[in-house]
Amino acid sequence: MPLTDALSRDEDAALAPIAGQSEAMVETVIGWSRINSGSANLEGLARMTEALTPALARLGAEPERLEAAPVETIDSQARLAPLRRGDNLRLTIRPEAPRQVLLVGHMDTVFPADDPFQSPRWREPGVLNGPGVADMKGGIAVMLAALAAFEASPWADRLGYQVVINADEEVSSLGSAPLLADAAARAELGLVFEPAATPDGVLSGARKGLAAFTLVARGVSAHAGRNPEAGRNAVVAAADFAVQAARLSGAREGLSVNIARIEGGGPTNVVPDLALCRLESRVVTHADRHWIEAEFSRLAAEVGAGHGLTLDLHGRFTRPPKPMDAASLALFEAVRRCGADLGQAIGWQATGGCCDGNNLAEAGLAVVDTLGVRGGAIHSRDEFLITDSLVERAQLTGLLLMRLASGEIAALGVGAQ
Repeated sequence: MPLTDALSRDEDAALAPIAGQSEAMVETVIGWSRINSGSANLEGLARMTEALTPALARLGAEPERLEAAPVETIDSQARLAPLRRGDNLRLTIRPEAPRQVLLVGHMDTVFPADDPFQSPRWREPGVLNGPGVADMKGGIAVMLAALAAFEASPWADRLGYQVVINADEEVSSLGSAPLLADAAARAELGLVFEPAATPDGVLSGARKGLAAFTLVARGVSAHAGRNPEAGRNAVVAAADFAVQAARLSGAREGLSVNIARIEGGGPTNVVPDLALCRLESRVVTHADRHWIEAEFSRLAAEVGAGHGLTLDLHGRFTRPPKPMDAASLALFEAVRRCGADLGQAIGWQATGGCCDGNNLAEAGLAVVDTLGVRGGAIHSRDEFLITDSLVERAQLTGLLLMRLASGEIAALGVGAQ
């Protein structure tokens, strides 16, 4: 019996077997969820890499294991310190094909090795609770099942693809950003397997951009009793900057500033000479991005001068804004039509969150970045996966790939060949 009357015989033949893989897909996700792969857990990420490598190789080529690019942070003493990130995986299939697609997932989660949330469990029939089950080990399972179905279709030789599975998406993909940019330069469009925006399957459309900054205040130490006037209080200056920066929230529609942490100081009888303020900003447009960068720089100069000390601002937009341009809108519409032909209602909405889809859009690709599972409560110990969505979403992506390969979906975006 065909999936729906809207599918061709060949489409149905390629997609129907996915339904029989449901139990195996669930068991795969459970196994992956048991591997702690917090972004800083290099040992756990290595275990995930070892688990994913044979799964990717079954698609027809050996994946590359690539070291992360160097990443630095500002430590509590305002020194540049290296951060180690896990290795990334890239699989390349048919790079000579006339159409090229980039599929992206991430193996890291937000749960560190010492977090009590380590094991998956059934919350109720059909709803699995566990670390990474939705974000996004379930999404990787969807991607791999969709690609296997596509490889069994008669159009496989007409479309090539790269799969990138990175190890630092949850910490802004700084170590994998060069890899994502390189892969995007070879593709026409990007498909990212983050979980759906809502449990009923709504996709994320436009996404805000994200910047993380560290302000370093360097003052002058002095005795707080004998000669406080000789000091320049770095903590007070950092706090002054924080208050004024926070007031910029809402200055433009959708723009937010979050002051996350102020560090510094010591004994109460010493005027502190060093303090740090860690903050982030999220913006809707590229114009907002440039505006808030200029405002933070202005504030650092003015507050520093007012307190007679130096304020240095470190950081940048690691996730540029992802507006819904014409090419992405056309791709979303193509996904919606594929969903309709499978009996799945597909809609989309703007979101304040961000992901690797932001990076791919910055590279010029049309992007849909929530093709992963239906679920919810991500980044919390209540994270859950609706297991029926493993098959649903794999069939959706599989059909999209077949129609891209057949030419039924026309060329999209500035990267179109």
